[in-house]
Amino acid sequence: MATRAQDQQLVADAAAATNPGKVIVPAFGWHPWFSHLLYNDNSTPGSVPDKVAHYAAVLQPEPDAAFISSLPDPTPISSFIKSTRSLLDSHPNALVGEIGLDKAFRLPQAWKPSDKASRDESLTPGGREGRLLSPHRVRMEHQRSILAAQLRLAAETRRAVSIHGVQAHGVLYETLAATWKGHEKEVITRRKRRLVAQGAEDFSSDEDEDEDKPYPPRICLHSFSGSVEVLKQYLHPAIPARIFVSLSSAVNLSTEATSTRTDEVLRALPDESILVESDLHIAGEDMDAALEEMYRHVCEVKGWELEDGVKRIAKNYNDFIHG
Repeated sequence: MATRAQDQQLVADAAAATNPGKVIVPAFGWHPWFSHLLYNDNSTPGSVPDKVAHYAAVLQPEPDAAFISSLPDPTPISSFIKSTRSLLDSHPNALVGEIGLDKAFRLPQAWKPSDKASRDESLTPGGREGRLLSPHRVRMEHQRSILAAQLRLAAETRRAVSIHGVQAHGVLYETLAATWKGHEKEVITRRKRRLVAQGAEDFSSDEDEDEDKPYPPRICLHSFSGSVEVLKQYLHPAIPARIFVSLSSAVNLSTEATSTRTDEVLRALPDESILVESDLHIAGEDMDAALEEMYRHVCEVKGWELEDGVKRIAKNYNDFIHG
């Protein structure tokens, strides 16, 4: 799953090197941690903003000249969307992600010359790599504009999305809900259901399948950290997109409090909406152990036999990816 400029092609190459659509399902997107590196040129295509003015506008508190000089020139969102559309065309099963909003994230401090010279060249550039954090955050309105552009791309290409949300549950829901505003499904009353069952007029409000829809068809809230009250917003029957919730031991079982909240969410979640992930940046034994821990925990809370639970979640994954 891609996150920034430096790893989009790496994800594409990894997917192309394996049995397409069988071993690796790629995802292409721009993570909110790197949203400051894009500028929104949708209203004025081809425009190039002043670097200092851009970062002064999207970061808070406003950074000084030295910090801004350490950052790369920003990339137009139109250029990123164009290249991502091309990658999606090349990978028919690919998702859009990881995208979203993060209120807690702070940018790392600028590289010191001595540290940059000794950095581990095996790591993909652009990450934190152990640097201390600065006080600077990306303004929420800028994050929302970058997210909205990627949601439009997912809607146009009919791809599922993987959504990151940290300390921004309300504004994240508002941003997602804006994509399906005016396209909500009719919530049929019991009386209407009886009439339909008797062969009366079909009151279903399903839209024409060929009609362009402005919202992604399937949405995964990855490592969901919200409460049951937040979850209930996404379970409303009027929402036309199919909602999935993915859970990881790294995030959702990290403390006793998060484990308790996770169990409450699991009990409220429909069986067909549950996904499991590692939320780790490396593959191998640690990833496998993290996945097993979360699968076992989900099965215990839901009262499933392990084999049955794994099969259920495998079906959910197939539904999420392929529809």
